[in-house]
Parts: sequence; C-alpha cells; structure tokens
Amino acid sequence: MGKQKVTFEQALESLEQIVASIESGEIGLEESIVKYAEGIKLIKHCRGVLDAAEKKIQLLTAEDEETLTAAGELEDIEE
Repeated sequence: MGKQKVTFEQALESLEQIVASIESGEIGLEESIVKYAEGIKLIKHCRGVLDAAEKKIQLLTAEDEETLTAAGELEDIEE
C-alpha cells in the first residue's frame, strides 16, 4: 500500500484536530504523547511545504525582474 501525499491543508486540519483533542483533556497522557508526536511530524511537513512555496515564489519573482529589466520596463519604473 503506497503512502499518499498529504496536502498542506490536510496537514493543517489534522494538526488543528490534534490540538483540540489534547486541549479538551478527554484523552489520556499516553495518547496525548502519541498525538503530540504526530503533530510534530505535521508541523515539519507544513514547514517543508511553505519553504518550497517560498523558494518557488522567489524564483518566479527573480525571473520576472530579469524579464522586465531586459525589456526596459522595470528601469522606467525605478527612475
């Protein structure tokens, strides 16, 4: 059975559910620790997704600036 890729939104929703279950006090200490560990994994996943998105945006922005500068469009704006 293959592991499905979890989207940012799915990870965030799962993280919110984990926080709610721990804060409710309805689960025991052992289960809270397991949930906490799951939450840490989800946080790492979310950070990875956000870092990748930030790098992609930086790359696209740099490419756009190069294109605009080459076309002379950016130089007119900066003056």
